[in-house]
Amino acid sequence: MNNNDIKIKVILVEDDDDFAFLVKKMITANPRLDYLGRASGWATGVEMAQTLNPQITLMDLNLSGSELDGIEAAKEIRLTTNSKVILLTSYEQPEIVIEASKKSFASGYLFKSDCQNLADTIYKTAISATPQEQFIKELVLSELTAAERGVLNELIAANSDVLSSQFQSKPDTVSGSSPKTIANQKTSIFRKLGVRNTGELVGVFRGW
Repeated sequence: MNNNDIKIKVILVEDDDDFAFLVKKMITANPRLDYLGRASGWATGVEMAQTLNPQITLMDLNLSGSELDGIEAAKEIRLTTNSKVILLTSYEQPEIVIEASKKSFASGYLFKSDCQNLADTIYKTAISATPQEQFIKELVLSELTAAERGVLNELIAANSDVLSSQFQSKPDTVSGSSPKTIANQKTSIFRKLGVRNTGELVGVFRGW
């Protein structure tokens, strides 16, 4: 199938009715995108993503007036579904948004004041690894030592045939290391990246 024939499924998590209306209008006007619906809060957004399994979740960085609570919602979606996340934000400070993208394993971000390219951003993020996504991934990986990166790469390879939608994992088979060393390095990776198990870890990085 040609990429031009792919229709990308999208959900929106946004508490601002006016902005949500604008986003819906832009998405539904694009024949390459399929708008599945909107949630206005943290829990309903995660539930919608887990139920509908969209390729892209658009996540407001601030939900219900709680500062940057969209980070945790976006992260939970990344850890429990196959959906990529694009953060939407009114913040104009790049350092805040980049850090939020890193913490949430987002695939990109877009300032609300510059959303005229939203549809194109959604499509490109869904079908390929964009430069923005690669940048965020490298920031996340920069938290790990060289040895921990090696463990991560081998864990992903060892679980390459596991369906990420099921978020299961095989027994650890990292070569060249003792079970105790592997266990210690895994614990360190989980702590640094804020994941709970190998399945979540593999799911996130395979999604990238």
